[in-house]
Amino acid sequence: QVQLVESGGGLVQAGGSLRLSCAASGRTFSSYRMGWFRQAPGKEREFVAAITMRSINTYYTDSVKGRFTISRDNAKNTVYLEMNSLKPEDTAAYYCAASPVSSTVRITALNAYTSWGQGTQVTVSS
Repeated sequence: QVQLVESGGGLVQAGGSLRLSCAASGRTFSSYRMGWFRQAPGKEREFVAAITMRSINTYYTDSVKGRFTISRDNAKNTVYLEMNSLKPEDTAAYYCAASPVSSTVRITALNAYTSWGQGTQVTVSS
């Protein structure tokens, strides 16, 4: 499995931007599909964005389309989530996750992912 560490969260005003990073350990990062999920207090963890191994395809939940961008740098073993035009409803703990190449589960599903980071808090004030 791969070890994941998120960073870049913080407090921002509505309309602002943040860039989350997720650093992965191991030499097989490029063989994982990568995703970002979030969990607000009292709510279930939900899919935010995902990217395939060679960045050919990206996926977003409807509420962040046009505002968030997922990307990855396989040379740096890092995946990013660029978040613009942030809204108070984006407030949550954001988690990076890795889905192995062998997974047959759809990339937007929680159970496609076998490795998770510890999360980074994003708070958007109105």
